[in-house]
Amino acid sequence: MSKRIWASVITSVVILGAGTVGALWIHKSLEQELQSGPLLAAAPADSAQVQAAAAKTEVPKTRKEIIEDSQKRVVTIISGDSQGSGFVYNSQGDLLTNAHVVEGSSVVTIRTLSHEEYQGTVIGIGVDTDVAVVRVPKLKGMVPLTIARTQRAETGDEILALGSPLGLENTVTTGIISGIGRSFEIEPYLYSNMIQISAPITHGNSGGPLVSATTGEVLGINSASIDQESGIGFSIPISSVLKQVEEWSKKPMTELPGASGGVTDEDSDEYYSAGEDLVLYFYESLDAGDYVTAYSLIGSDWQSSTNYEDFRKGYLMTTHVTVDEVKATTEDNAGAQVSALITAEERRNGETVFQRYQLNYTLGLENGQLKILHGKGKKAE
Repeated sequence: MSKRIWASVITSVVILGAGTVGALWIHKSLEQELQSGPLLAAAPADSAQVQAAAAKTEVPKTRKEIIEDSQKRVVTIISGDSQGSGFVYNSQGDLLTNAHVVEGSSVVTIRTLSHEEYQGTVIGIGVDTDVAVVRVPKLKGMVPLTIARTQRAETGDEILALGSPLGLENTVTTGIISGIGRSFEIEPYLYSNMIQISAPITHGNSGGPLVSATTGEVLGINSASIDQESGIGFSIPISSVLKQVEEWSKKPMTELPGASGGVTDEDSDEYYSAGEDLVLYFYESLDAGDYVTAYSLIGSDWQSSTNYEDFRKGYLMTTHVTVDEVKATTEDNAGAQVSALITAEERRNGETVFQRYQLNYTLGLENGQLKILHGKGKKAE
């Protein structure tokens, strides 16, 4: 089919977050990336080496095994009124998803295959690239999906698309790569060299992984479709965004464009709930040893008086924190007041001691994000 016919057939495309629709402009593809397979390793020098290498050769997983392993690492992401998908991509508990799934929020809800719910913090998000990273301390240490760093998508490859289309969690659809090098725009995002797939995807699939049906490696991030009837979807090649997302994981963004921290109405009970959740998440991050995330949750005044290294050192001797109680008490022009009663397990002079603390925090918005602005505390009996 010629490019002119291709452009005339496709009239609109939707990005797959809940209810988001955009116009699609298919650009002429000027070039396609050269496809190359992995280089063959040199043969072992003798029969003993051959036998040793053969013993280490893993038996390829069946498609069913690939699906079962992948589903454990795919989650549902709930952000405001939107729902999408994501997947664990490193051992820090970081998830990859689409920017349009989490846009406008800095804190989101994560639901796993076993229906456990956790809070996640958006630590990186694209402005014109539809990709984001969400950090979930409770998932730290989970074995991530394997990223295809050398394998490239080729037309005809069999693939699996995982996610939560239309709220149907842990759904898997199958298909093939039906095209590569597709480029288009859905404001405000630019999509370049997209992978076209025949596996049916729709609203809620956004951010889920596109997985090779033969290796189980992640080839892309499911992001858009033309419509439900066409059976044509598009995925962002993982290789095109991997460098950026890994940079966010190493150095989380301190300010997110357009993020509201999940606070929609400062005069409602939701504001109180968001304040309590933020304090809980602060201690969850500390308890997981994720000092970077905890530090990112405090306000600029606090950060200016305490640099990151001093902040981190202050908690190194605390081995575990139990939050016994957290409660939003008042709200005024200064922000929400949240009290917390915690029990800290600490190392002192080579011994383990338990100490309770009563803490009071002032929370407020900074650049659209809810932050812990100030805090004070004392030992509790």
